[in-house]
Amino acid sequence: MHGAEYREESNTRLTRESTLEAARGQILDRTGTALVKNSTKFSLELYKTKIDNSKLNESILNIVNLLEKYQVNYVDTLPVKINPYEFTISDENLEKWKKNYSLDAEATAEEAFNKFKEKYSIENTDISEVRKIMAIRYAITTVGYSSTKALQIAEDIPREAVAELSENSDKFPGINIVTKPVRQYTSGTLAAHILGYASKISSEEYEKKKNQYNQNDIIGKSGIEYVFEDYLKGKNGTKQIDMAVDGTITSEYTSKEAVAGSDIVLTIDSKLQKITEEALESNIKKIASGGFGKVYNAKAGSCVVMNVKTGEVLAMASYPTYNPSDFVGGISNENWNKYSQNSAKPLMNKAVQNSYPPGSVFKMVTAIAGLQSGAITRNEMINDTGVYKKYNLSWPCWYYTDFHRGHGRLNVSGAIEKSCNYFFYETGDRMGIETLAKYAKYFGLGVKTGIQLPSETSGAMATPEYAKTVGVTWTKGQTINASIGQGLDSFSPLQMAKYVSMLANGGKNIDVSIVKDVVKSDGTATSTEEINNYVNQKLGLQDEQQEDLPIDKQNLNAILQGMKSVTSDTTGTAYVRFKDFGIEVGGKTGSAEAPSQNGKQIVHAWFAGFAPYDDPEIAVVVMVENGGHGNYTAEVVRDVMGEYFGMNTQDVQEDMSAINYNQSFR
Repeated sequence: MHGAEYREESNTRLTRESTLEAARGQILDRTGTALVKNSTKFSLELYKTKIDNSKLNESILNIVNLLEKYQVNYVDTLPVKINPYEFTISDENLEKWKKNYSLDAEATAEEAFNKFKEKYSIENTDISEVRKIMAIRYAITTVGYSSTKALQIAEDIPREAVAELSENSDKFPGINIVTKPVRQYTSGTLAAHILGYASKISSEEYEKKKNQYNQNDIIGKSGIEYVFEDYLKGKNGTKQIDMAVDGTITSEYTSKEAVAGSDIVLTIDSKLQKITEEALESNIKKIASGGFGKVYNAKAGSCVVMNVKTGEVLAMASYPTYNPSDFVGGISNENWNKYSQNSAKPLMNKAVQNSYPPGSVFKMVTAIAGLQSGAITRNEMINDTGVYKKYNLSWPCWYYTDFHRGHGRLNVSGAIEKSCNYFFYETGDRMGIETLAKYAKYFGLGVKTGIQLPSETSGAMATPEYAKTVGVTWTKGQTINASIGQGLDSFSPLQMAKYVSMLANGGKNIDVSIVKDVVKSDGTATSTEEINNYVNQKLGLQDEQQEDLPIDKQNLNAILQGMKSVTSDTTGTAYVRFKDFGIEVGGKTGSAEAPSQNGKQIVHAWFAGFAPYDDPEIAVVVMVENGGHGNYTAEVVRDVMGEYFGMNTQDVQEDMSAINYNQSFR
């Protein structure tokens, strides 16, 4: 029935499918502020239609003129320039190119131009118009297109151009305007090492995932973008397009809806993150410029802020940083060289991926292990004579190095307050490395925290077993070095933040996390169990059985009291930074020697603190590579705590005439 009518309709209509790209999921901070979202970008595609060369060339010229009107770049890889005629291809590739297109080996650029004009049957006399048409026709030749496979002509087209193309579609047969979500990092460099970046899929990635991705898709490359790629990606939909044989679109409809990716809600607070990054950068620059009395070649560092009860990371800064937006659409050679050739390694998350000797910030572990094992007691006094001598070797206390005398008699609280090396040399020697290592592991040192970020380091706890792996012969002296966080000890700032959080919360183990929720596009939340299983598989993590080591409350209080004295007593190593602070803080400085570079001693500067002292909420750990002395970095912790507790720390006046600390192990 109606055969002739339907046959005529069928012969004048083509149907094709177009992909509806799913919006990538957002990444939000704990308050719902979008740190990564999507903006809309329009691109222009051209499909093959049943029109002759003359009509095709006319249509192409109309398209290019409109794009130039709105200053939009379009595809143009033809290696022939006009006014004057020149080849834009290297001599070594020109011969092969000419051969591919059946051109005489001696053909000039003008002769090649005219050959292509003839090939594409371009009748225009204005050579600039001919060149415009030729650019698109050459792209059709090299890339190809059909009635079902489009050639992308241009991208990032303004809405005004889209409106004009749509309103005059009869002048542009075969065109299709594609709406694409584009990744947008809303706050520049803020939280860059946490968020990571997404960029165009590489050929190697595409070969492995071609059943899930198209060649022009973007994919997470680092940070949360990488780890949660499967949740963020979403599922593409399909749009059906009906068009006449001359390329005029007659109807469009969605045959399969796109499903947006899930949103990832982080544990960080973007305002606290901003203050943390600014305080860290300012401190590093102050150290490097001699703002504390002596110039150190400080270029890099990191800071971690953690909820001591939950293990949630509230802020995490790594300096120097980078801008994730530089990678959207492909990074330029200039920017890539700027990042990759920087010796301070701005693309590396130093809070998670690097480990460092902790220096004196480790001494609380030695104290806990000594008290719990009975090697020392809370009230026992050990006499620091200045130099610890044993096994025909000697180890000076930093106080002896600076002032040529020892601290005298100290109990464990006083030893922490004054950061007495001698006290902890003796404690470590008495209990042995096995006990020390057992308690270090309990506090999360030398093992991955399991945070949902890639390339986390395990760090290393100095043990005879570890020494073998690095070709070091173990001696009793190694134990003495390890007891003050030197020798083979090496931990990440994130591990140190977990350790200080556990000290502050009464010794309770915590699960470190930077992801709060994964929310699907329909608003439902993903279960914690599913997220944990996914992350473990993605990062190759395994749940380790941790020995439960209940900590005696009185032992812990003795150590925390020492940490309080560090910031509140006039003889404390960070008193000058906190003397006018409006809240009680427990803290510990650390100055850790690292292998020399270019004949110069490297001393990493640490400060670890928690507050409020009586009911701790947060722990803050800062580390500056070659920062000289832990006392210097304490002001970062002060500023971060000031923001967290809503205090006005701008009015705090520092005593810049404070003692210039010169010790190596404090």
